[in-house]
Amino acid sequence: MELRQPSSKNQALLDAQLELWHHTLCYIKSMALKSAIDLRIADAIHDHGGTATLPQIATKIMLHQSKLPCLRRLMRVLTVTGVFSIIEHPTDGGGEHVYGLTPASSLLVSSTSMNLSPFMTLMLHSVTLSPFLCLSEWFLHELPDSTVFEMAHGQNFWEVAGHDAKYAKLFGDGMITDSSFNMDIVVKECGDVFHGISSLMDVAGGAGGASQAISKAFPHVKCIVLDLPHVVAAAPAGTDVDYIAGDMFESIPPANAVLLKWVLHDWGDAECVKILRNCKKAIPPRDAGGKVIILEMVVGAGTSESEVKHRETQVLFDLFIMFINGTERDEQGWKKIIFEAGFSDYKIIPVLGVRSIIEVYP
Repeated sequence: MELRQPSSKNQALLDAQLELWHHTLCYIKSMALKSAIDLRIADAIHDHGGTATLPQIATKIMLHQSKLPCLRRLMRVLTVTGVFSIIEHPTDGGGEHVYGLTPASSLLVSSTSMNLSPFMTLMLHSVTLSPFLCLSEWFLHELPDSTVFEMAHGQNFWEVAGHDAKYAKLFGDGMITDSSFNMDIVVKECGDVFHGISSLMDVAGGAGGASQAISKAFPHVKCIVLDLPHVVAAAPAGTDVDYIAGDMFESIPPANAVLLKWVLHDWGDAECVKILRNCKKAIPPRDAGGKVIILEMVVGAGTSESEVKHRETQVLFDLFIMFINGTERDEQGWKKIIFEAGFSDYKIIPVLGVRSIIEVYP
């Protein structure tokens, strides 16, 4: 092979072309991941003892032999991008690659308690993805106008979920999965957050998965879920958690502490200030242990210049949640609404990967 280097000028052009190609083709990474989840490739490898050849994977997922060459190409993308690993390469005499799980694909095994497949399936569903084909058109409209989601589907997110039972279930399963994964880490790594409080009001807590995890790990904390009447009506029975029907924009029942988990990123500043003011009315003074515990993303928190993937994921998710007019805030954005709501201080604990725990004090 002849090695020939282009001129520095042409190399710069080729590098620029590569950059554009890489960005343009990134959606193929997402679709390859979606295929792996839909085909349950992680399950196939896991069920085979943690390593498997291509024919073994194909047999497990009941793939026709004619698609083996295509599966090989899919697995090449999934190994190059780090979703799966290659444990063993073929020798010169032939043979098959032996594929293994990585920490990432281990979170896609359906039989484990840390399975994130439902959340990823929600994120990669066509209903969720299609609004972004309208993003540039949406930018040309004046505010206030419809959300990107409404522009694509003709209805807002909740109307679509209300008419599409399969998508509504997918959304519910995805949210439960995401919450369970994070709450497991919260109770193990950040137990001090719940020390000194005897009651916790989980605002917009849904089915109460987070409250149940907290109640189990910290039996001294009485957990109550506040949500809309139709949500409370469907709440599970036989748990240690109490459920109260109400509206966080109207009032929040009293407790030592209030939990806001993935709630405020759905709302603009004015709505968030209103919710936070109601939280402040519900809790005792700081010297009596009163506080609001927020689980959300703080863009830029816990990152350094070298952690490009961390920062990039935060800003990508911020753009993603814009499709329902949501927003992910940096510290200045949080500081603004916290102080405007009348609180005196806050502390950011960047311990949840791209997300953080924010303690807010009256």
